[in-house]
Amino acid sequence: MNATLAATEPTAFAHITWRGRDVRIEHRWIAPERTDRPLLVFLHEGLGSVSMWRDFPQRLCEAANLRGLAYSRPGYGRSTPRAQDEHWAPDFMHRQAHDVLPALLEALGVDTAQDPPWLFGHSDGGSIALLHAARWPTRVAGAIVLAPHILVEDLSIASIAQARTAYETADLRQRLARHHDDPDSAFRGWNDIWLHLDFRAWNIERDITPITCPLLAVQGLDDEYGTLEQIRGIARRLPQTQLLELPACGHSPHKDQPTALIEAAAQFIQQHTRGGETP
Repeated sequence: MNATLAATEPTAFAHITWRGRDVRIEHRWIAPERTDRPLLVFLHEGLGSVSMWRDFPQRLCEAANLRGLAYSRPGYGRSTPRAQDEHWAPDFMHRQAHDVLPALLEALGVDTAQDPPWLFGHSDGGSIALLHAARWPTRVAGAIVLAPHILVEDLSIASIAQARTAYETADLRQRLARHHDDPDSAFRGWNDIWLHLDFRAWNIERDITPITCPLLAVQGLDDEYGTLEQIRGIARRLPQTQLLELPACGHSPHKDQPTALIEAAAQFIQQHTRGGETP
């Protein structure tokens, strides 16, 4: 294994106050010694966690000569699980973008005013990245979003309903238990709100218009959770958007096409980083 990849910091915990209680946030730094390089913050999918990224953050940070930060949102991984009576509302991604992420960055001493980070989000994490960049356009250096959602499509609902069946009747719960202290917290929080009738009207097309940073929007041509309208809709509203539509790729480009994605992401970051050359 490459020495830089092997030097990834172990998982640690930060504490923030959210919804009136102390919340533990699992996180992992990648190459924190690169203090003169931009920070890339990884935001996982609707069932993701720090561990579910596997070695992708290390590989991308190595290729782009960056330092990185991956974390598990509340309810996921080793972070504080949802309370049993806690049900997410349709604005749950807004709350993650506007409340949790800035609180975590502050707790970890990341000065986004002086050193704006890059955001790298997948699926729900991509939507959260967009919402955060829209709320604080001068505090985000750039964003790369994989299979983000800007509106609810019938395809998304059908696939999420299939995931519920797999969780209740197949081995999905057992597989998620490898990555989450409380798999029911992770799955039900996400699945219940996505399948709630009130969520069908969820739409952030107008919300994202204040984004000014460079934006790379990536989607697989075989994405089972969304059509290309998701990223093409972003490009129509944000002319600075660069699109990457990947063949032979489903909902997880970092798993299905990691080499192509790393090459494109590293090049994009290099193009938009002042005075910074990738190795």
